[in-house]
Amino acid sequence: MQRTRRTPLSDQTPSHLPGDETPKTEPADLESAGSSSSPSRRLIGLFAVVGLLVLGLDQLTKVLALHHLTPGEPVNVVGSLLKFNLIRNPGAAFSLGSNLTPVISAIQIIVAVGVVYLSRKLGSIGWAVAFGLLFGGAIGNITDRVFREPSPFHGHVVDFLQTPHWAIFNVADMAVTSAAILLVIQTLRGIRLDGSKDVGKK
Repeated sequence: MQRTRRTPLSDQTPSHLPGDETPKTEPADLESAGSSSSPSRRLIGLFAVVGLLVLGLDQLTKVLALHHLTPGEPVNVVGSLLKFNLIRNPGAAFSLGSNLTPVISAIQIIVAVGVVYLSRKLGSIGWAVAFGLLFGGAIGNITDRVFREPSPFHGHVVDFLQTPHWAIFNVADMAVTSAAILLVIQTLRGIRLDGSKDVGKK
């Protein structure tokens, strides 16, 4: 009696179906490829440290500006490229919205709360630094609006840095602008908040 040879079913089954596709995301860096909990704690810590440093530097420089500068008497620091020129700004950038100080304060508080909420999903160093800059800058100016004269939520922001053809600004404004630039860079690179990266973007 002749035995028939059987081929294992596993040899006949293709390993990948024709319609299967691999995911189009990959970890943006080594931290994202590790355990989810430990990198998250480190990135949240980085976010907090950057935010506190920005807030501390912003408030310290404002105290020094109020102590050493006189409104209307600019001081040249680097020729005409950089001056110390103390003003109290009731509005937003470029002194816009001078009559909307409470509204601007509310918007900045919402932004700060939103950043803290989203920080739980951080998976990228770039996003963590950007969020820290944004949070520290927002809280720096919120502190002025809440605690400085003339009254709570109507306080004027202390601005003292001036460059040619630009509005007078402060350290908090610099941090927010830097955060916006970094967020655009991260987006253009295809790096998402959670650290994953679009394979199609280099």
